[in-house]
Amino acid sequence: MFALVDGNAFYCSCEQVFDSSLRGKPLVVLSNNDGCAIARTDQAKALGVKMGHPAHELRDLQAQHGFRMRSANFALYGDMSRRMVEILREAAPRMEVYSIDESFLDLTDVANRLTFARDLRERITRWIGIPNCIGIGPTKTLAKAGNKLAKKGRGVIDLSDPTVRTEALESLAVGDIWGVGRRWSAKLECLGITNARQLRDAPSDLILQRFGVVMHRTQRELQGHSCIGLQEVEPDRQQIVVSRSFGERVEDHEAVAQAIFSFAERACQKLRARRLVCSALTITAESDRFRPNLPQHSPARTYQFTSATSDTTVVLNAARRLLNGFLKVGIAYKRAGVVMMDLAQPDALQADLFAQATEGNSVLMATMDRINARFGRGAAGMGATGWQPRPVWGMRQSNLSPRYTTRVADIPTARC
Repeated sequence: MFALVDGNAFYCSCEQVFDSSLRGKPLVVLSNNDGCAIARTDQAKALGVKMGHPAHELRDLQAQHGFRMRSANFALYGDMSRRMVEILREAAPRMEVYSIDESFLDLTDVANRLTFARDLRERITRWIGIPNCIGIGPTKTLAKAGNKLAKKGRGVIDLSDPTVRTEALESLAVGDIWGVGRRWSAKLECLGITNARQLRDAPSDLILQRFGVVMHRTQRELQGHSCIGLQEVEPDRQQIVVSRSFGERVEDHEAVAQAIFSFAERACQKLRARRLVCSALTITAESDRFRPNLPQHSPARTYQFTSATSDTTVVLNAARRLLNGFLKVGIAYKRAGVVMMDLAQPDALQADLFAQATEGNSVLMATMDRINARFGRGAAGMGATGWQPRPVWGMRQSNLSPRYTTRVADIPTARC
């Protein structure tokens, strides 16, 4: 038996926890560079704000209705997610962290599931202030469906009972089923399958023939046959990508290089956090493709390491070699990034006759990681990154809230 716990409008809820003036009001959280809406409260949805709504169009709505907008504060959201996961792990040790705001729990040994879920929901709200809903079902797809329906008012729904399940699936549009998506839902609707119950009861041979094994698996899950187990341990990444759009077009190529070095440094930190090493590095840059009247250039280069590494100094030296002649004179760049490829666990690598399996100064990197863990990201780093608090290539974040839980200077002040 599975439960899916989901924080409601998670990014918006994190903002509302620390700013009471936002509670109960239309609120939108914007993407990187304040580009478009990535989270909305119910009040903002009622005003017609859609997911992905461009920010420049929202300003007209904001003038009419006075709703609030916030720049994405991923440091805050990530820390609040960690706190929520700690609560869930204490309640149900077997769990899968599915996304920043969603987690699957194993409730097989829980006797009274509804009471457990209601107590857990109330505990999360009371301890960290995040409103949430919980869906329960014999499969992960049914738990996800229950969570979707729980958001309509009840907060907790248990679909383990077949009678309750049939009635619930009747009210769930086929496009709202986990894994179906817009393209497949349109094809299913052409066959007269418009809700989850109809998909569950459709001929299995037809679903398998028309849509393949993935949709057939979804149908089996809707029928109560568990086909997708808990993924308690996150699998090793195949690659790590760190890329950003700049707040403005950057003509200074030295600044673009500093951005690439900064992204490479961050990618190395992610490698070490996952105890991985990489064997190849790719750097990319891109001019402003939304301004076709301007000169365009989108280069990419790859470096193959002799031995796998997660050492920032080794990776930055490789990036510096790749940057030689990489950027074109007269081009202003709007985006850059790095990709770490051929990732592996160091213990799984085999050295050859002429080179070690890995290279780098692990003691130095561990020391830097400890300093950053204690004093905050950026406390220790490499001079090649420019070491600027507000670099010219930085993101546009005109409505950024404080990092209430991860920066000492931003801790809220309690007043009586």
